[in-house]
Amino acid sequence: MQTASLLYYFLLVCWCIDFVENQTNEIPRRQRRRMRYRGSRKGSSANHRPNRQPQIKTSTTVAVVPSVPLINIDDGITEVFDSLIGLSGHESSYSVLPGKKGHCTANGMIMYDKAVWSPKPCITCLCSKGKVICDETTCLSLTCHKTEIPEGECCPVCSDIEPNDPSDPMLLQPLRTQAEMDELLRREKEELEGREKEIHKKDDEKRKRKEKKSQEEKKIHDYEAHQKAEEEISRREEEKRRAYEEEELQIEKEEEEKRKGNKLPEQERKQQKSEEEEEEEDEHILRGDVFRMPPRFPIPVPPAEIPPLPTGCSISDTTVSCIHARLTQIPPITGPELTSLELEGNTITSIPDEAFNGIPNLERLDLSKNNITSPGIGPQAFKILKKLKRLYMDGNALVHIPPELPSALEELKINENHLHAIDEDSLQELKNLVTLELEGNKLSEANVSPLAFRPLKSLSYLRLGRNKFRTVPQGLPTSIEELYLENNQIEEISEICFNHTSNINIIVLKHNKLEENRIAPLAWINQENLESIDLSYNKLYHVPSYLPKSLLHLVLIGNQIERIPGYVFGHMKPGLEYLYLSFNKLNNDGIDPVSFYGAYLSLRELFLDHNELKFVPFGITEMKALSFLRLNNNKIRTVPPERICRSVVNDDSVDADNNDDEEEVEDSRLEHLHLENNFINTRELSPYAFSCIRSYSSVVLKPQKIK
Repeated sequence: MQTASLLYYFLLVCWCIDFVENQTNEIPRRQRRRMRYRGSRKGSSANHRPNRQPQIKTSTTVAVVPSVPLINIDDGITEVFDSLIGLSGHESSYSVLPGKKGHCTANGMIMYDKAVWSPKPCITCLCSKGKVICDETTCLSLTCHKTEIPEGECCPVCSDIEPNDPSDPMLLQPLRTQAEMDELLRREKEELEGREKEIHKKDDEKRKRKEKKSQEEKKIHDYEAHQKAEEEISRREEEKRRAYEEEELQIEKEEEEKRKGNKLPEQERKQQKSEEEEEEEDEHILRGDVFRMPPRFPIPVPPAEIPPLPTGCSISDTTVSCIHARLTQIPPITGPELTSLELEGNTITSIPDEAFNGIPNLERLDLSKNNITSPGIGPQAFKILKKLKRLYMDGNALVHIPPELPSALEELKINENHLHAIDEDSLQELKNLVTLELEGNKLSEANVSPLAFRPLKSLSYLRLGRNKFRTVPQGLPTSIEELYLENNQIEEISEICFNHTSNINIIVLKHNKLEENRIAPLAWINQENLESIDLSYNKLYHVPSYLPKSLLHLVLIGNQIERIPGYVFGHMKPGLEYLYLSFNKLNNDGIDPVSFYGAYLSLRELFLDHNELKFVPFGITEMKALSFLRLNNNKIRTVPPERICRSVVNDDSVDADNNDDEEEVEDSRLEHLHLENNFINTRELSPYAFSCIRSYSSVVLKPQKIK
């Protein structure tokens, strides 16, 4: 069978050779030469000798893969056959003897000139003019650690990847179906779209950040321009003020020279006139539009360098704060724009004349809690502070009020010092002073001049507590509205104390030594604006008579009051609203049925706690506006139904079937009632005792004392 196959194949090869020869004769000579040249250019360099076995030359050119059926070269066709001989693994012998018409013989087979065949992998042979030329395929160098030669191949390949290694998904994963491939493509497309969206999003964010940054830069630029404009305005205003001050100084100087009778020479008068004209021109420029530039462009003067602040000081806007900074003297601060200086809690002992020369525009100065003495204050220390409105010097060692205080002063506090005198010139020129506090000093009617407060035309708030006064100071200004004289030694109130204080509204006289018989009948009864009097912790035994007609608020806590006289509030209009009688010695005998007459329609709060009452006083039910009642810490044992809430029995509402009486309770405004710390048995209280109170939670009954 094998012999027949070989014979059949040999006949087929011969037929093909004859066909190719016929076709070759038709090809022009030039094309044949081209084909011959191209087909044999790799092996033409070898010089073969007849009758000698040729050496097989290894070419550096990578050979084509064997078993190529047809190769088209230019317009000619050359058939290439694979040799079926020698593929079994045994090495074949080749005959290089020239045959007929350039044919070659290989293992008994005749090969046509230019025929190409591969007797075994990686070797390619060529028949050229009866000579067999074979080339071996050159393999590329590999960088992998492990290689192998696949079956049917001539060159090694990398074999590092294990069969189950997931690093080679394309070669080692099982084949995917069409649906899986479509799903994979869809996922890749979605991932690509997501990445594109993320890129677009990042681009938008970058663009927005750039826009925001440009807007912020624009705002900063606008703010800086606005700040520059404001600085220009303030600078021009400052120049205007300085020009005005210089003009005032010049006028004062001229007036002084006129008074002395000095006459300037003609030439000096002309020079002065020209200078005045120039000043008027500059002032005209300053008084014009603040953005208008003068016709001349003066060389700008660099601002003076501000000395560094001392350790412990800080600056914020227009305020310099040196609180508890351990300063022993006023620091040399320079800044015309500063309006507030805080030097509280240091050990400053003196104020020289030049202390505030660098900060002439101060409006608030706090020198509290230092060791400043009166001799340590220069006579001109405060004169430069023409805009000063608030001066605080509490807790120092002053014995006199500082001299030459600015006339613009509105608030002056010298509490807790050693003041022992106020003469008629101490408060001179302080016509704008509104608040004056001199508590905790050594002042009395003996060392305070009756004319001391006369210059204070605007004073409305005066505190003189914790001093040594035995009577109300004389000469109070007519503008006074609030007077505080607590913790003194006042024993009486004369008829002339408040004769000229028609605007007074509040008087505080607690912790003194007043008795009701030492209060003159006409001391304050005719006051029309006096609404609040505090007489707590004095020596009163009765509620004072002849109280002001306009009184709304009366505080009598901590006295020894035993009685509320009848009709004592009857003359008041519109009526007393707040009456505080806590911590006294009131008993039921000291309260008459008409003790609260005149306050029934106006009284809102009544404090009778910490007294000696044994039952609820009469008159409570008549107080239509009462909202807060304190009766705690007394000796009350019972609360009758009609004593706090007034009930009215309606006879026409009797039911014939049960003969029960229906009670109608009047409306009451009482919201808070304190009855704790008495001797009340809460189980015995009538259900109607507190029926007028809006909420029972407002009634405090516990705890009660044990019998």
